Amino acid sequence: MLPLSHKDNLKHGGFGSHLREKLFNWLRLIFSDKNSRNLFLFLLLNLSFAFVELSYGVWTNSLGLISDSFHMFFDCTGLLAGLAASVITKWKANDKYSYGYVRAEVIAGFVNGLFLLFIAFFIMSEAVERAIEPPEVKHERLFVVSVLGLIVNLIGIYAFQHGHGHSHGGGGGSHGHSHGGSSHNHSHNSHGHSHDDFELSSQNSAIMKGVFLHILADTLGSVGVIVSAILMQMFGWMIADPICSMFIAILIALSVLALIKDSVVILMQRQPYALDNILPQCYQKVVSLAGVYSVQEPHFWTLCSDVYVGALKLEVSKNVDPKYVISHTQMIFAAANVRQLYVQLDYTPM
Repeated sequence: MLPLSHKDNLKHGGFGSHLREKLFNWLRLIFSDKNSRNLFLFLLLNLSFAFVELSYGVWTNSLGLISDSFHMFFDCTGLLAGLAASVITKWKANDKYSYGYVRAEVIAGFVNGLFLLFIAFFIMSEAVERAIEPPEVKHERLFVVSVLGLIVNLIGIYAFQHGHGHSHGGGGGSHGHSHGGSSHNHSHNSHGHSHDDFELSSQNSAIMKGVFLHILADTLGSVGVIVSAILMQMFGWMIADPICSMFIAILIALSVLALIKDSVVILMQRQPYALDNILPQCYQKVVSLAGVYSVQEPHFWTLCSDVYVGALKLEVSKNVDPKYVISHTQMIFAAANVRQLYVQLDYTPM
């Protein structure tokens, strides 16, 4: 009997079963990690309440509530980007992407940050217009929804207050090149790095920090809407609504700037801030090793959040033991949380 063609497979539900299998695999990956599981569950909660806030904002003609709902919608894009990154970073490295796909979270954070800045600008411009001519707002309907929004955000803060922490993996790797005279001797020291190490660290990513900052800004935004509702109800200050919107716009911008800065720093290959004060001490320790004269051409960068990679050249004596120098250099930088280190030895006459 001949095998089924691709079209026959589609007719017999092959495509549907393949899609279901993909979805189950993604869900399995999401629920296998605490951070991604919290992201997914809070995404559902946040998205549901964003629709509630938007509906009530339109009903009550409150720009504060509408702007806060848009902020929640774009927070959902951040949560979704975090989920996508948590799945993509588990894709295996290949010959074209030798480091794998761990930088997906950095790119997602950068793009999401740009979108949020645009929304902050839009909300601010609308708020200025309303401040000049404050419209009538049905403030009596705002309070309950605003309090519910605050509760949702407090749940998010509770879920992510530890989720944006950092875990540091040990075990740096080395790739040693020994160059002597006119001949080249290459000694390769096997390293302890694996792609799984990068996957684990990428969970504590710029996305997670950004999500926490967004939820914190959302919480303060909800407080602002509650305050404006009280001021409108007690004193009839309709201008309180656009002022609240300005407050929310500023919070969005401030929370996003940190995320964009972190993403740009990684994409521009800047030396990690965490290593600024540590690296000079590491260089001194390496130079104090027997037979090492100097450290030359050091390069250190962030592969993805909390994963540092480095390369340097050591000027050493002709009689030095290359395995000793490479292994001890590796240990020195591993203590500084450099996960992978490439070391080149240049021999110099005594």
